[in-house]
Amino acid sequence: MSILNILEEGDRRAPKAKALYAPGRSPFTYSALHAHVVRTAAGLRQRGLQRDDIIAIVLPNGPEMASAFLSVSAAAVCAPLNPAYQADELEFYLSDLPARALIVAGLPESPARDVARRLGIQVIELAWSPEDPAGMFALDGSPAAERDDPLESPRPDAVALVLHTSGTTSRPKIVPLTHANLSASARHIATSLMLGSDDLCLNVMPLFHIHGLVASLLASLQGGGGVVCTPGFVAPSFFDWVDEFRPTWYTAVPTMHASIVSRAAANQASADSHTLRFIRSSSAALPGTTLAKLEEVFRVPVIEAYGMTEAAHQMASNPLPPAVRKPGTVGRAAGPVADR
Repeated sequence: MSILNILEEGDRRAPKAKALYAPGRSPFTYSALHAHVVRTAAGLRQRGLQRDDIIAIVLPNGPEMASAFLSVSAAAVCAPLNPAYQADELEFYLSDLPARALIVAGLPESPARDVARRLGIQVIELAWSPEDPAGMFALDGSPAAERDDPLESPRPDAVALVLHTSGTTSRPKIVPLTHANLSASARHIATSLMLGSDDLCLNVMPLFHIHGLVASLLASLQGGGGVVCTPGFVAPSFFDWVDEFRPTWYTAVPTMHASIVSRAAANQASADSHTLRFIRSSSAALPGTTLAKLEEVFRVPVIEAYGMTEAAHQMASNPLPPAVRKPGTVGRAAGPVADR
C-alpha cells in the first residue's frame, strides 16, 4: 500500500468528507485533495523529476506543507527540512541527501533559495491564496519538461520519505522510509487509537518531523478523519483552536503538554466544554505530574506512545480504556512491521 492509496481510499469512501482544515481557511475535501495531489505529482514529473529523485521541502507549518508532502511522495522522494535552518545547516542537508529539487515559499528570511541555487538544485516556488481551501497551492518553478507518460502509482517498496536522525551522538544519518513502512505505521496508530471518520486531529507538531507527519497527518487520513493544520504549537492560540474546530484528539511532546496545562486555569471555559476523547503524548517521556494534570483538566485519558524515526514513528502505545494503561510506560507493541 502507498500513501496515494490512502487518499484514493478516502476519496472512494467519502469524497465530500473534509480532510484538511486550517485557521482562516475553508476545508479541503478528500476528493479535492486526492485530485490536487495527483495533479501536483504529475506536474513534478513533467519538470523532469523521477521516482527516485529527492525533493526537499522548506515550508512553514500548515496545510500547504501537509499537501506538499503528500504530493511529493506520490511523485518522488520527499525530504522535509526545518524552515528555521540557517545557511550552513541547509547546505549540509541539501548536499547530504542529495536533493534534486527544492520546494519553498513564504519564507523571505530563509537562505534556502540561495543555498539551493549555489548547489545547482532546481528551485520550485509554491504559491497559495488565503481564499483557497486549506492545502491547495500552485507550483511556479522551472519550465516543465515535455512528458507524455502517465503518472504511475508508487510501489509499496518505493521510498516515500527521507529524514535525518538528530545527530546528538554522531553525524546525522539519513533514514529512508518506504510507502509500505509509512502506510503500515499509519494503520497501526489508527487502529490503536480507534480513529474513524468522526475524528478530527488538532495538529500542533512540526510537519518536518516523523511525529507530525505520521501520527497526526497519515494516521488521521488512514482512519478517514480530518486534520487541523495549524502554524505549529502556538500556546496562546491552543484553546482558541480547541473552541473553533472542536477536535477529538491531539498529539504532542511533553513540553507542549506542560505549556497547555499551565494555561488551563486561564481558559477554564474551553477546558470544560472541549470535545476531546483522548490526548496522545510521544517523542519523549511524559512526567507523571503532567499526565495527571492533563487528565484532571480535560477529563479524558492520556495515551503515552513510543516511536523512532527509523521505525516510521510508532513502535508501542498504551491502549485506550477500558484496557489498562500504565503511566510511565511505553505500553504494548503497536508496530512497526510493514505489510508486503
